[in-house]
Amino acid sequence: MLFGVDYYPEHWPESKMEDDLKRIVELGANTVRIGEFAWHMMEPVEGVFDFSFFDRAIKRIKSHGLQIIFGTPTATFPAWLASKYPEILSRDEYGHQRAFGGRRQYCYNSDVYKDKTEKIVSRLIKHYANEEGIVAWQIDNELGHEGSDQCYCESCVRNFRSYLNTKYETIEQLNRRYGTIFWGQTYNDFNDIPAPTPTITTHNPALQLDWARFRSQSINDYAKLQIDIVRDCKMSHQKVTHNLFGGFFDRAYDQNVLASYLDVVSYDNYPVWGGLEKPLSPAHIAMTHDYIRGLKKQNFWIVEELMGAQGHTVIGYLPRPGEAKLWSHQAMARGCESLLYFRWRGMTKGAEQFCQGILDADDRINEKYTEAQTFFSDVKGLEAIYSSEIHSDVAILYDYDNRWSWHNQPQSHAFNYTDEILRFYTPYHDLNIMTDVIDLKKTFEPYKVLMVPIMQIMDSETIDRLRAFASSGGTVVLGFRSGIKDRDNNLYFGESPIKSLIGAEIKSYESLGHGVVKPLISYWNTNHNPKTCSVWRDLIEPIDAEPLLKYDDEFYGHYAAVVKNKVGSGSVYYVGCGLSENGMREIVKEIISDQNISPNLTPDGVESVVRNSGDTTFEILLNHNGTAIEHNGLKLNPYDFKIIKR
Repeated sequence: MLFGVDYYPEHWPESKMEDDLKRIVELGANTVRIGEFAWHMMEPVEGVFDFSFFDRAIKRIKSHGLQIIFGTPTATFPAWLASKYPEILSRDEYGHQRAFGGRRQYCYNSDVYKDKTEKIVSRLIKHYANEEGIVAWQIDNELGHEGSDQCYCESCVRNFRSYLNTKYETIEQLNRRYGTIFWGQTYNDFNDIPAPTPTITTHNPALQLDWARFRSQSINDYAKLQIDIVRDCKMSHQKVTHNLFGGFFDRAYDQNVLASYLDVVSYDNYPVWGGLEKPLSPAHIAMTHDYIRGLKKQNFWIVEELMGAQGHTVIGYLPRPGEAKLWSHQAMARGCESLLYFRWRGMTKGAEQFCQGILDADDRINEKYTEAQTFFSDVKGLEAIYSSEIHSDVAILYDYDNRWSWHNQPQSHAFNYTDEILRFYTPYHDLNIMTDVIDLKKTFEPYKVLMVPIMQIMDSETIDRLRAFASSGGTVVLGFRSGIKDRDNNLYFGESPIKSLIGAEIKSYESLGHGVVKPLISYWNTNHNPKTCSVWRDLIEPIDAEPLLKYDDEFYGHYAAVVKNKVGSGSVYYVGCGLSENGMREIVKEIISDQNISPNLTPDGVESVVRNSGDTTFEILLNHNGTAIEHNGLKLNPYDFKIIKR
């Protein structure tokens, strides 16, 4: 396992390096990450390569017994490159060229940038072809983050048209599938097709979805360009990774594709960021780890773990004493097996001077240093537990086509894709039932329960797979608007393809905007807390299905809000609204009872994760509360962590 810090020795006088490395070792680290933002140091003038600084740095790092993760430096290209080849700079949706400055301003479809990438990455990897101290190569940095997933330059538009030509072969085929007869948008040639830049009203939904797919392919192809170079040159013991970021559902690329090219997926874990007054909820943080673990269905690394307040221009919440360490243990509990803190020392200059590191600008040992040191001490001896495989009986399914479709047509002002995923995820987290968050295309075989929120695009193959899963004894839970669209992002004509699966018909629907909450009446748990719905409501007419909840409404009270249909030896639930937390909790409790899945009840804010090491079972307890909690006779201090042998 790798434990350590993100270290940028080029940011400080070289004379500081010995003292830095000594204190990093005293911290308990065994690894540092370097190099990812240093292209200009490696190629100060076009075609002139100089790795001497990193030669010296690596020699000193190794002399202290530390291992190295080395990042390819393509996220921040040199000023000379932008000046000489301005066409590499990406353009926003208004056609404005992004200025040099910031980071990731390059266009993924720029032939010039791809050529310069090949040259710097090849020279870097070949220069260190025999360097045993490098244990992993990190490709770029947070690909697609901070709006860099979108570019509307001439290269992108040209490549988009080529992408469409390859996919549809004839313009007639594209016109038919897009339905361009609407609003008179029929194309005579692929060169007539625009990028979805601002227009009056909105672009064709099929065009918008294809644009997102094209953006995804552009990013993943660029990543693979680097990965192939690294694989051709690297040593056998070196892994290839890339650091993904939070907010992944808000970006236009499918990270499952990128993950398939990597040896191990890495993640940058920031439970709080600039401007946030409080951290993400424990369930939200947990969901991000379960998503990252689900990309390859294997354990992952964190190469940037928050330690301190963060923000480029606005500074966010300061983690309370012990809270950042708790987030580190939460990550380890949910599948992280190597962790590095960002960063060793906060920078005094540049855009991230307000991003705290372990050390601050005063360069003194502080409480954050002690907290990180304690974490590294904690995890020693726990490697067998944290490297073990995680098994889940429940999976949350998502699909990037659906994410992109919802992005362009949210249908309700109150709609948020991630919030709807969390609506289905949180009840399991509250009951401490481990859950995988996986792409729809992955196998369903290991699971007893599939939670399928907001899957409005569903083809016949998907519906057949879900039906087969339920028929063989599984439970499927579908969310509102399921199965209304085909893979071209168009509404189905005629009878709903999921009608027989849910045993009901959707007679109509209504968007519920910000602050709109509608009451529900329960058929099967009338003594419990009143249920409500928000965001959306489908008006459901049961056919074979059993109604569980209906609307408490003088006009639509005869329609169901939630139904349950028997399919083979299993069940399919249809949740036709943004069901309140207590309603989702009751459905989940019924499901786990039917499927013999045992909850692990803990006080509010106390997360429990069970891991196995050999024949021994361990329970990891994480107190997310800022107060002490008693649980089964055990006292958990604020933001405390304990492992119990069962």
